Amino acid sequence: MGNGDEWLFCFHGYGESSKAFDLLENVLFKRFTIIAIDLPFHGKTKWEEGLLFEPADLVTIINLIKPKNASMCILGYSMGGRIALQLLEMIPEQISKLVLVAPDGLHKNRWRLLATRTKIGKRLFAFCMRKPFLMIASIELADKIGLYNKSFLKFVHHYLDDAEQRAILFRRWTTLRNFKTDLTATKKIIINRKIPVHLVFGKYDRVILSRHGLRFSKGSNGLISVTVVEAGHQLLREKHLPVIVRGLVE
Repeated sequence: MGNGDEWLFCFHGYGESSKAFDLLENVLFKRFTIIAIDLPFHGKTKWEEGLLFEPADLVTIINLIKPKNASMCILGYSMGGRIALQLLEMIPEQISKLVLVAPDGLHKNRWRLLATRTKIGKRLFAFCMRKPFLMIASIELADKIGLYNKSFLKFVHHYLDDAEQRAILFRRWTTLRNFKTDLTATKKIIINRKIPVHLVFGKYDRVILSRHGLRFSKGSNGLISVTVVEAGHQLLREKHLPVIVRGLVE
């Protein structure tokens, strides 16, 4: 979308697609050329390369699209935040700004690491996707004793109650398993290269918590800013657009 001189690459959340960023076109089309990519097993991407998409493959795709010496801004929403952080760690010299909206990747998801990066975890994950009743029962028990909140329990049921959704979850998580970030190294890159990073969170989001962003922003010399809006997790909405766009244009 757009025909501006600056480049903006956008990465969507879990279960969504590049269409989530259509609302940017009318606001940013003069300033940016906007590239929104459907990740494996999302949107219109037909993924036939096995259950692994390497970060280096994404870098290759980006460098095939944009001019060789052009810098870019990156916008990542939810799962796309983890993608964006990985790119920042890998190719910081190509990135001028980063905007992360309700981003995954700012804390260690121990379950995802276990499920996708260890032999026993992979087997357990595959078993749970075939027979999810044990996982659901344990999470419901944890909810009753206050370890999880109702929003998270609703989220779990949405993706685990249906066999097709479970199969898709397994493929998506497994394929993107190597997108992980060393946050300490990433913060050093931000500070040393003076790359502005803007984080946007929903005050009532029970999936991605703003406290992870606030912790990440400490000691960044003001380069990492945090905005918390009156909303939940679904922040790619017209009413929140000014806050998101501000991080790209200022």
